[in-house]
Amino acid sequence: MVNVGLSRVDDAVAARHPGLSEYVACQSQAFMKGTGTFISGNSHHIKRPYPLQWSVLISVVAGSVASYAVTRNESRKCSDRWIYLETGKTPQSPDTGKIKKKVFN
Repeated sequence: MVNVGLSRVDDAVAARHPGLSEYVACQSQAFMKGTGTFISGNSHHIKRPYPLQWSVLISVVAGSVASYAVTRNESRKCSDRWIYLETGKTPQSPDTGKIKKKVFN
């Protein structure tokens, strides 16, 4: 059985998708990187010329944007890796239809 989040995937499904455990581990790492980015983005208390409430708001918004960008980028890498493991082919870019040059780090 492969754990996907809080649920388990049947062995028959896992057998049809040999890269499932790698994909799940990659997604988990992507979400943790995003969470870490959010926390580190909000931990910087730089003296700003704004009242405290605006400083906190700016910090939370900046942390959220950075966290979203990191998570989206890492999730896209996981998705490309999943496609490669399932098909054996490098994924194509949806914008241009050209083959992506870099699938993995």
